[in-house]
Amino acid sequence: MPTSRHERALRRAGFCAVAGVDEAGRGALFGPVFAAAVVLDPERPIRGLDDSKALDPERREILAERIRERARAWAIGAADAFEIDRWNILEASRLAMRRAVERISGRCDHLLIDAIRIDVALPQVALIRGDALSFSIAAASILAKVARDRVLLSWDRVFPEYALGQNKGYGTPDHLAALDRLGPTAIHRFSFEPVRSRHRLTFWSGYPTPAGPPQLQQCELFACP
Repeated sequence: MPTSRHERALRRAGFCAVAGVDEAGRGALFGPVFAAAVVLDPERPIRGLDDSKALDPERREILAERIRERARAWAIGAADAFEIDRWNILEASRLAMRRAVERISGRCDHLLIDAIRIDVALPQVALIRGDALSFSIAAASILAKVARDRVLLSWDRVFPEYALGQNKGYGTPDHLAALDRLGPTAIHRFSFEPVRSRHRLTFWSGYPTPAGPPQLQQCELFACP
């Protein structure tokens, strides 16, 4: 179970506003990867924070509402399927995290990130399995997961044949069966082999890639709360 140990240690070291950062949807075959950054208020604790994957959907929704109400600051960022295919999923995840952090720029002075580091001018610590260790990262994982799930429900109404409302874009048997029958949509991640191998028209070989990830602002293709 996560604790506030890492946040307390950083506050003792002189930092005032520690933001937890995490992503959701990294392993999916469809749609954007989402990220969240959350600065919790130690004076307004939230019971039950945990890795979003360990919580049922109803509990995640309840906790997400409490996080949005009680946190000192929070933000959502995303990188869409085209950016994932262009840069790779790791760089797209880092890009989504950076976008979330930039939206609370000035309201945090240290980052706790699940497993990786991001390109922002703030001190940061990468914690392996951070969503199971830190309350702030767990809170970020919940907000990112809830935001992404809501977007997938919207896409489910556009592409009902893929059952995105149930599988959330992951490579479940029903999703793979739909890809076999219908092929991928334009919002699938063609850089992922299960999608690429089911593309009937042309062989996808990747988008042209400059030297490094772009310095982009948050896209407006996917609505965020």
